[in-house]
Amino acid sequence: MPDEPTFTPISYERFLDEVEAVARALLADTWRPDFLVGIGRGGLVPAAHLSHRTGFPMLSVDHSSGEPDFADELLAKLAARIDAGQRILIVDDINDSGGTIAHLRGAIAARTRKTDGLRIAVLIHSVRSRASVEYRGSEIDRATDKSWFVFPWEAVAPRETLVAAAAEVPERIA
Repeated sequence: MPDEPTFTPISYERFLDEVEAVARALLADTWRPDFLVGIGRGGLVPAAHLSHRTGFPMLSVDHSSGEPDFADELLAKLAARIDAGQRILIVDDINDSGGTIAHLRGAIAARTRKTDGLRIAVLIHSVRSRASVEYRGSEIDRATDKSWFVFPWEAVAPRETLVAAAAEVPERIA
């Protein structure tokens, strides 16, 4: 593995193009969410943009903080809404290894019987991810693309923080 990953900045224009692609796919479908749910941190900005673009209201769940009681309580509330017949679209920036998406689907599925009330949208989807998504802006193949994508809201992070985040799952970039 190289000492440092290859950072690929996502321009604001590309970000908007990815949001637009997700919006078009969502609006072309007959399935409509009652709420978009931005997953903290990476899914918050995409969800806000997608909410403005589509008119669907937005909620948020902080998954990245590592505070399980906080996130678990909110995931239980989402599951209860799905049980009540509402539809939830979780939004994140990238589905790379699939760890976040698999965790969220599993946590909600453990609390509800209505799995058709939950869907996932991401800006970038890795075709080699262990988790599936229903809506995506674009796709990558980690067998050939080892870039570490830096979204506009991450561009202000110290380089060391980006390197550490990339190193968390080395097979994505090795």
